[in-house]
Amino acid sequence: MNCEEQPRQAGPQPSCDRRAALHWAARLGAACLAGPLTLADAQSPLAARHYGRSLLVDKFGQPFKSAQLAAGEAHIFQYPYQTTPVFLMALPRAATPVALTTGNKQAYQSLPGIGPARSIIAYSAICAHKLMYPTPAISFINIRKGQAGEPAHVVHCCGDNSRYDPTQGGRVISGPAPQPLAMILLEWNAASDELHAVGTLGAEMFQAFFEKYEFRLNLDHGAKALEASANTALVQPAEQYSRQMRTCKA
Repeated sequence: MNCEEQPRQAGPQPSCDRRAALHWAARLGAACLAGPLTLADAQSPLAARHYGRSLLVDKFGQPFKSAQLAAGEAHIFQYPYQTTPVFLMALPRAATPVALTTGNKQAYQSLPGIGPARSIIAYSAICAHKLMYPTPAISFINIRKGQAGEPAHVVHCCGDNSRYDPTQGGRVISGPAPQPLAMILLEWNAASDELHAVGTLGAEMFQAFFEKYEFRLNLDHGAKALEASANTALVQPAEQYSRQMRTCKA
C-alpha cells in the first residue's frame, strides 16, 4: 500500500517520507531478528546481522580485488543501504579480534581482518557521535595518519574530534564518541581475490542516521534513500568520492 492509498485518521498525519522511514525501521527490526551470521570467527552472534550479499566492484563494473588496496588508503562503498557509506582499507598488518562494548553496554568481539594477510577491514563511515559521514560534496570524517601512541592510521571525525582505531575493531581512542564504529562483515574469495559485503557487527547507527538526514537524503536520492544495497557495490578512493576533504585539527 502506498501513501496515497493509506486511509487517513484524525489528527496530524506523517508525510510519505516519514512513513517510509517508519517502514524502514520496521524492516530493520525484522533484520535484527533474522539471526546471527554463522561465521567461524564470530564470538558475538547476537551482534552480527544478515544483510544482502554485495560484490564489491570498480568504476568499470569489474570485481574489486583485495590486491588493489594499499595499506592506509581509504576507499568508500555503500552498504547495507544505498546511502550508508563504508570505509574499506588494508592495514599495515593483520587485524586481530578484540573485546568491545557498545554504548548500551552490550559486549561483543570484533572479527579479524580478511585477505591474504588478514589485514583488510571495513567500518561504517557514520560517526558514532554526531553521525557525520562522507558525502560527494565534503567529508568531515576520513582515515588519517595516527599520532604518537596511535596506530599508523586512524578514523578521525573533524565534527567532534572523535578518533577510532581500525586495528582494534573501530574502538574509540579519544573524543566524545560513545561506542566503536560498526564493522562491516566481508567475505574474501582466495581463488578470485574478490570481496563481498555480507552483514554488520556491533552497534548500528542506521536508524538514527536516516532520521537525522531524512530531508537531505530524500532530496538527493528520492525513493532510493532507504533502499538496500544492490548485488554490487561501487568502491571508490575516498579522495575521489568527496570533492573536498575537511582538514582536522589534531
